[in-house]
Amino acid sequence: MTYLPFFLEGAERPARWVISCDHATNFVPPFVNGGDLGLPSEDMNRHIAYDIGAYGVARHLARLLNAPVVASNFSRLVIDPNRGADDPTLLMKLYDGSIIPANRHADAAERAARMEACYTPYHTALAGLLNRPDPILVSVHSFTPQLRGRAPRPWQIGILAPEDEPLSPHIIQELQQDRDLCVGINEPYTGYLPGDSIDKHATTNGYPNTLIELRNDLIEDAHQQEAWAERLADILPRALEKSGL
Repeated sequence: MTYLPFFLEGAERPARWVISCDHATNFVPPFVNGGDLGLPSEDMNRHIAYDIGAYGVARHLARLLNAPVVASNFSRLVIDPNRGADDPTLLMKLYDGSIIPANRHADAAERAARMEACYTPYHTALAGLLNRPDPILVSVHSFTPQLRGRAPRPWQIGILAPEDEPLSPHIIQELQQDRDLCVGINEPYTGYLPGDSIDKHATTNGYPNTLIELRNDLIEDAHQQEAWAERLADILPRALEKSGL
């Protein structure tokens, strides 16, 4: 069977929204060390390998918004599609206390091969979906409740965006209407990283965008994923209307 480095659903859907999921799976293609990065299954099933629950949220959100969705079909530990081509964390050798054996001695040629097979086709597919009138990019991610040796993270959701991005402040305002919700603003990560997916496809082209980070213990099963997708599908159109974009 031919390996496909991305999943694409609903390319014909007409909405302005385009949904992406950069870290959808923990799959290791067979051409990468025989399909095994040398990590135990407990590491491959935690956040270092993929964004737990994010793909389920992204797919359901796309259906509700009548929008297309594209998602990676390779672990972030194979090559990270949410990094620029020259970013030193593009191919991680150590992540949250775990050494990645198959990456430990990966050289420039190995990195280039993974880029060609995985990274570039994914970004080509995402760029193709954004070739529509007045697109809006929504990137769905998840984060772990606590990194090893770090303090617990209080946020249930974070909204990440570059400075002066016009849509995200309205999304934050809508989320903050729920007093029981702890909303991170550019938390638990910064909202702008040169060369990342948002920068590559939205910021540099002047497209409205937002990156949604959901705490992964809140989206572990299909019911939770659908509930969050429904919540976001209600909030995003209202935020767009208020933004006047």
